[in-house]
Amino acid sequence: MTEVDQAAAAGPRMKAAGPGGRLGRLGEVRHLGLVAALVLLAVVGLVTRPENFATSSNLVSILALASTIGVITVGMTFVIIGGGIDLSVGALMALASVWATTLATQAYGPVVMIVCAVLVGTGAGLLNGILISYGRMVPFIATLAMMVAGRGLAQRMSNQRTQLVQPDNSLIVDLSTTRVLGLPLLVYVFALVVLIGWLVLNRTTFGRRTYAVGGNPEAARLAGIDVRKHTLMLYALSGLCCGIAAVLIMARTTTGSSTHGDLYELDAIAAVIIGGTLLTGGRGTIIGSILGLMIFTVITNLFILNGLNTADQL
Repeated sequence: MTEVDQAAAAGPRMKAAGPGGRLGRLGEVRHLGLVAALVLLAVVGLVTRPENFATSSNLVSILALASTIGVITVGMTFVIIGGGIDLSVGALMALASVWATTLATQAYGPVVMIVCAVLVGTGAGLLNGILISYGRMVPFIATLAMMVAGRGLAQRMSNQRTQLVQPDNSLIVDLSTTRVLGLPLLVYVFALVVLIGWLVLNRTTFGRRTYAVGGNPEAARLAGIDVRKHTLMLYALSGLCCGIAAVLIMARTTTGSSTHGDLYELDAIAAVIIGGTLLTGGRGTIIGSILGLMIFTVITNLFILNGLNTADQL
């Protein structure tokens, strides 16, 4: 099938939903609204806590806080644009952090710990993809089951105890403590993930197919796209991001715990939707999702600076 035939089969909805279509331009307008919201929040911070909000240490804290869930948000953006949903991301991050910080894993050093976290996250994401793509399970049900199972397995492996990163594996902790140009290394990891995610979504065939599958799966199938395989890869990508996020949370907290990532799935989904991604799929941007995430993070930071307790914050 030629490219002309593929475009004709895909239909106008897929074209409009892509990064360069009419909906893409609407997304750019939405980005301006999100930037305006961030500016407004910054004004609130300068008015209520001028001595704390605009300091370099506070700005670094905001970026560090956003890094872990930001990596997860990148993977969630791909999944939702592709027409799916992933409720298991927080639990998978916790499972990956626990698996990577067991004494048996730590005995092999920090590199193996990082590889372990990434492989556990990716493997669980693949299982999600298999259940959804080839098992024909509803994404909500499959990932809900993985959320419960992943959290339970993390609790079983750790005996519901927090596992500390051993001093010999300080390379992982260095991601949080070592600074380059005033920023922790984990912020650069976050920025790299965002950059790669943006390039993949906007400059590759994989990205175009993601928009197509989310916008109209049947038209995408008629255009020659293996919808089931592509959906499998989307959930594997989400799992990979969970594994990377697990490394970052280990660096920030120096621990692996079954409680890591609690409700992260809701924060990531909310950031993606606020950023302009359609919950039904077919439209969205990485930049919008990150702006949505930053709005959440800055609001949380303002609450903390103004001394609100947890109940008041909620």
